[in-house]
Amino acid sequence: MNVRIGLAQINTTVGDLEGNRKKVLEYLERARAESVDILAFPELTLTGYPPEDLVFRRDFLHETHKALHSLIPHVRDLVAIVGFVEDQGERRYNAAAVICDGQLMGIYRKHCLPNYGVFDEVRYFSPGEDFRVFTDGNLIFGVTICEDLWRPNGPIAAQARAGAQMIVNISASPYEIGKSAQRHSLLIKRTVEERVAIAMCNLVGGQDELVFDGQSLIGDRDGKIVARAKAFEEDLLIVDLALPSRAAAPADAVRLPRAVGRYPAQKIVPRLEPSLPEAEEIYRALVLATRDYVRKNGFTKVIIGLSGGIDSSLVACIAVDALGAENVLGVFLPSRFTSEVSRHGVQQLAQNLNIRLMTLDIDALYDAALRSLGPVLAHTKPDATEENIQARLRALLWMAISNKLNALVLTAGNKSELALGYATLYGDMAGGFCVLKDVTKTRVYQLARWRNAQGEVIPQTILERAPTAELRPNQTDEADLPAPYRDLDRVLEAHIERNQSPQEIAQALGISEGIVKDIIALIRKNEYKRRQAPIGPKITPRAFGRDWRMPIVNRF
Repeated sequence: MNVRIGLAQINTTVGDLEGNRKKVLEYLERARAESVDILAFPELTLTGYPPEDLVFRRDFLHETHKALHSLIPHVRDLVAIVGFVEDQGERRYNAAAVICDGQLMGIYRKHCLPNYGVFDEVRYFSPGEDFRVFTDGNLIFGVTICEDLWRPNGPIAAQARAGAQMIVNISASPYEIGKSAQRHSLLIKRTVEERVAIAMCNLVGGQDELVFDGQSLIGDRDGKIVARAKAFEEDLLIVDLALPSRAAAPADAVRLPRAVGRYPAQKIVPRLEPSLPEAEEIYRALVLATRDYVRKNGFTKVIIGLSGGIDSSLVACIAVDALGAENVLGVFLPSRFTSEVSRHGVQQLAQNLNIRLMTLDIDALYDAALRSLGPVLAHTKPDATEENIQARLRALLWMAISNKLNALVLTAGNKSELALGYATLYGDMAGGFCVLKDVTKTRVYQLARWRNAQGEVIPQTILERAPTAELRPNQTDEADLPAPYRDLDRVLEAHIERNQSPQEIAQALGISEGIVKDIIALIRKNEYKRRQAPIGPKITPRAFGRDWRMPIVNRF
């Protein structure tokens, strides 16, 4: 038999029940116009994902229930699968409503609740126990939710044994480097193992630290990916699937009130969007995360402290691509230590990006601060104290401009700096969103070169000069750090993402064990700083924040 399956890959907002509901209605109309038989939406469509402790609020659950039931009469001429939080008194479920012709036909409850990394669904939900399938008399299909797809011999296997020809999986699978390839391989594996077609509808959009890349997939029962949706964009992916006949549905299958396959006269050609190169994929993830964090929090404009360095230059590019040049203000705060190279680089970058540039010299403020601290600083040698005063004065001015213009400050620190504490608390760490929080210095250069390949905007002088904070004469980052960034970042990846010991890292990378221990000691020492840093988008398997939960008081 033939079935036309549609995947509504939409960008929802946590807590925006009415906005999410309206988006569902919009895609229902679009799917109906295309004669779609079954239309799936992402995991927790109505509430947004992840709703976290909103799930504990009775008023939130009540409004979710109302939003779902207000949708049901609008589902006509197709089957819709909509994610929501189901409230059953003392139990709550991550659920999918199966709606057909104005009737709620059944509810599937997520069985496999992830409780690792950024996921803590065991805190919020009870696992479902029912793996029943749905049928119109010819087609038999199952419904699962996200993690159910990742577990072997789980709900998908149970539904396949019950005769399902197709499984619809609604997901909110967050982006990280290599994740899209993992999903691709997983879908192939499950279709071949269970001899069923699988349609996975993934969420798209940014939510706090998480960014969802979409790239929904449909695979046939022979292990071939027949369709893939766009990356980092909303999309309606529609495919005509030819499914083999199966034996009669089991007695406990949910019977739909109408036949599903309508055999439309015009067949839809499957659309297989290309996978993206790594640098482009990361860059687009950061753009989407920035756009959604800014806009979903009610801001339209952002401020970036431009220094003439590579990090702030890349953040400015991302902000312009996310929000438009007219919504980005560059703030340059030079001091007596700021070089002409930095001054020229900032001016050229702002001109290339067509953003407004505000320049305010901080030397007068710096001198005033030194005078005020005279009794403390007298008879001492200049050190990090004086350097940090400059960084904190800059933060003072950023935040004042932010208050006055109602613009969000984007922080330009990267993962390498945050790992080692090479950043000033209440200084360059100040802001509302740290765009490069999970991007190492090495990868910053990779992304900057990719962005320039699309149209050169970052001046070559910025790309080529040695990184420096310019807080004292002739300062460079790598003179202050235990090793060059190319070695630092390899050690950070091994220790943070793979949990390797100093001995294992030294042996694998050919770096002195003493240097490796110095680097790891800095990571441990600066946990207190990271706890006070703004959030930023997760792009690796182990991002600082919910992925990384190390004690501050720690003598190991």
